[in-house]
Amino acid sequence: MKPLQELVRPNIWALKPYSCARDEFKGVKAEAFLDANENPYPNGVNRYPDPLQEQLKMAISPLKNVPIDNIFLGNGSDEAIDLLFRVFCRPGVDNVVAIDPTYGMYEVCADINDVEYRKVSLDENYDLNPDALLATCDANTKIIFICSPNNPTGNAFQREKIEKIISAFSGIVIVDEAYSDFSSQKPFRLDIQKYPNLIVLATFSKAWGAAGIRLGMAFAHTDIIGLFNKVKYPYNVNVLTQKKAMEILNNVTLLQRHITMILEERMMLMKSVAQLPICKKVYPTDANFILVKVTDANSIYQYLVGKGVVVRNRHRVHLCGDCLRISVGTKDENTKLLSALRQYV
Repeated sequence: MKPLQELVRPNIWALKPYSCARDEFKGVKAEAFLDANENPYPNGVNRYPDPLQEQLKMAISPLKNVPIDNIFLGNGSDEAIDLLFRVFCRPGVDNVVAIDPTYGMYEVCADINDVEYRKVSLDENYDLNPDALLATCDANTKIIFICSPNNPTGNAFQREKIEKIISAFSGIVIVDEAYSDFSSQKPFRLDIQKYPNLIVLATFSKAWGAAGIRLGMAFAHTDIIGLFNKVKYPYNVNVLTQKKAMEILNNVTLLQRHITMILEERMMLMKSVAQLPICKKVYPTDANFILVKVTDANSIYQYLVGKGVVVRNRHRVHLCGDCLRISVGTKDENTKLLSALRQYV
């Protein structure tokens, strides 16, 4: 890995961050808050939230087995993705490399930030080639994106291949583990102390059942977390989100039960869909969705919409011709889907 200062945009390295009111009195027991021009009358949300979400991080740390100082929390994983470009990539100069197909927000954020986005195709089995990814990099490549388990293909990549990329690349490697709770593979967040150039993304939107509160996580070396905190907006995670997240974290038993139910329904759904006449292939998956190649994705998608069943049409995505991505729903939702597909002619 190059020295971090060589990877960070010079203006960001030199940036003096905004100091918010709640940062300034940290460590002091306050009895009167007269510093932030808030409405003083309590209603549950009249005060600004903790800018570094320390109580929430203390609850997340033992569950994820990651030290508090190695955790960044943001407004969904998308905030962390955007911060990556703003911290490391000089607009119009630097580039990033990513597998293809993968999560679309990487490319969207690259376009927004005027950063070249280089795609490296997966093979016909949706597997990655470390050598091809590394060969696509040049002196101005700052980041490599790897989503594992990948979206929309659903498969997790071999750890050895990802480790090879992290070890060989002199820049930052992102491993997006949004779906890792549904996979049996050892998560890369447990390796952030081993690899200073590794950033692991996670989210409350999938297994944690909290897509509506928009809370994302990034795990990385403390120096990188410091850069994220330097560039983020002061109060990026609101009070209501922090409170709801704490409620969710206090009921891990329910979370584990839901994961088990999703995995059971996933197995049932894969077997049932594979038996349908319209199904050409159900791809292996380590996520909470399945990718299915069908006889006519566009027609079947529109038919399902007419039946009140919404799936994701991935027909236009690279390597996913005539494929539908189907999230694993409740037993009732999955039954409705299968019932509709059995009636399709």
